[in-house]
Amino acid sequence: MSVREIVKVGNDVLIRKSRRVTEINDEVLELIQDLKDTLYSVDGVGLAAPQIGVLKKVFLIDLRDGSEPLILLNPKITKKIGRSEGAEGCLSYPGYEGIVVRPRKVIATGMNEKGENIQVEAEGLMARAICHETDHLEGILYMDKSKRMYKLEE
Repeated sequence: MSVREIVKVGNDVLIRKSRRVTEINDEVLELIQDLKDTLYSVDGVGLAAPQIGVLKKVFLIDLRDGSEPLILLNPKITKKIGRSEGAEGCLSYPGYEGIVVRPRKVIATGMNEKGENIQVEAEGLMARAICHETDHLEGILYMDKSKRMYKLEE
């Protein structure tokens, strides 16, 4: 358990596909703790394993609004509902945001940290974050989907 360096755009690990988690073991539990330690050390709502240099299908989202954090392994978005256009940023591309169209609501499946299969229904920011982090696991960056990028100074 430690705060890891967040990989920045330009590093090939961010554009490679991650591998499925086949079992919950000490290595996976340590990865989850490192995701927590790293995310809580910065100002962000989500972090995927490739962003700390690990090509495993694991992400953590914490909207920091009092709701429970979401840890999802091997996520799959099974349903997309509606359309929402909004600003998005990424800890791997600091200082920038982009306008991205995402579903308004999603249903996703995967495993929790106990190895249990779960289904998550989310809308708004949580739906956007699930899409963003799932994309990371497939080697897709939000800039690839952005209608317009801009510096935060703008």
